[in-house]
Amino acid sequence: MTRAISLHDVSKTYSSKTPRVVDRLSLDVAPGEFLVLLGPSGCGKSTVLRMIAGLEEITEGMLLLDGEYANELPPAARDMAMVFQNFALYPNMTGRGNIGFPLRIESPGADHGPRIDATARMLGIEDLLDRLPGQLSGGERQRVAMGRAIARHPSVFLMDEPLSNLDAKLRSHLRAEIARLTRELGVTTLYVTHDQSEAMSLGDRVAVLRGGVLQQVGTPRAVYALPRNVFVAAFIGTPRINLLRGLVRAPLDGAMTIRLGKQFLRLPEPLSLDHQLLRVQQGREVIVGLRSEAVRIAKPAAARPGEVPLTGLVEHLEFQGHEVLVHFDTGSSPAVVPELEAPRPHTRPDRRRRRDATVLERLRERAGALRGGPVALLDRPRRAGAGETGAAPEGAPAAEPRLPGDLVVRTTPDIRLRHGMQVPLLVDLAHLFVFDQHGERVCPAPDRLPDLRE
Repeated sequence: MTRAISLHDVSKTYSSKTPRVVDRLSLDVAPGEFLVLLGPSGCGKSTVLRMIAGLEEITEGMLLLDGEYANELPPAARDMAMVFQNFALYPNMTGRGNIGFPLRIESPGADHGPRIDATARMLGIEDLLDRLPGQLSGGERQRVAMGRAIARHPSVFLMDEPLSNLDAKLRSHLRAEIARLTRELGVTTLYVTHDQSEAMSLGDRVAVLRGGVLQQVGTPRAVYALPRNVFVAAFIGTPRINLLRGLVRAPLDGAMTIRLGKQFLRLPEPLSLDHQLLRVQQGREVIVGLRSEAVRIAKPAAARPGEVPLTGLVEHLEFQGHEVLVHFDTGSSPAVVPELEAPRPHTRPDRRRRRDATVLERLRERAGALRGGPVALLDRPRRAGAGETGAAPEGAPAAEPRLPGDLVVRTTPDIRLRHGMQVPLLVDLAHLFVFDQHGERVCPAPDRLPDLRE
């Protein structure tokens, strides 16, 4: 048996003096679905899992299990099994004892040997059943912990970063095992991680959280290809997406361009619908997002339809064996996503009304505040006579350390490059992302306008 899980405007706070750990989260998980909760450490992922399990009280909102109200349902009655990050095995019990412990609690006096043996065969740990946890490696202990959850035949698996304490090779192996087991068992699974590689490889869908606020939910392919905002774009993808400060120029009698420092991207005519919508950003600073596969090393004469030229100076080379990551200096200024790895930004939107702001800008600022704070940092335009020095605003987070260059391009190891070489590049505008000053995606055009109630 498996079940559906629904969260409706669920919030969690520990005191009136602290911000909400989870803020009005609404999420539906279908029966048998594998959903990954992804985000930086401290963003509320584990709290969501514990509220579903009944280990944390829900401050506001509703939890529905198979459509029935479950806020007050005790943990034992929810028929869920949890796998923890630290294994949580009883040190004085063998592997057999740990796997069989919840079965003995549920059915005292019954013979659980066949069920334990069947679970051990499924996980390939038959030879570990008579060993104590202290005699097992980290990977073996995690298999036993998973066996304890699987043996119960629960309706839901809740996994709280079960692989984070293991080495990279073992993580990859157990990741494949988890995918196989959950697919065979067909049990609804919620998996918490801060590792986007795990999220992309495991989940049917991925829900990205930041500051307790749901940023986006969708299939791994959709979240990667159409990130809702610059935080999602920067958090998902290896290497990290290139984020550059740009300026849109859309004259009525000329071609539309996006200036990137000393160079510019000329948008081909006739303009696509997405590029036509960029006209509303005329004269405004935006954030241009380019993944490493959106740029290739080639001369302008080799340009395909939709590709435009750019020039870069080689600053750094990262040899990866099957590929090389080349860091170029294009004369552009990198955009900053403040505290990308932090659960929430320290700076909060200025709640005072700006007299120089339009009604639409004030509405967008309000929408950004409701989504958990700013996700991008672009200096506001300076006004003459305002007494501003051009320094970073007081309280703004320090810029994160960066590798040399402003553009990272993925290429094959057979292309010979050296430091200081000037190289022609081609940018595929079909893979161009543009985000506004608040970090919201404006190209490709969003599916809908921002909902101020979110």
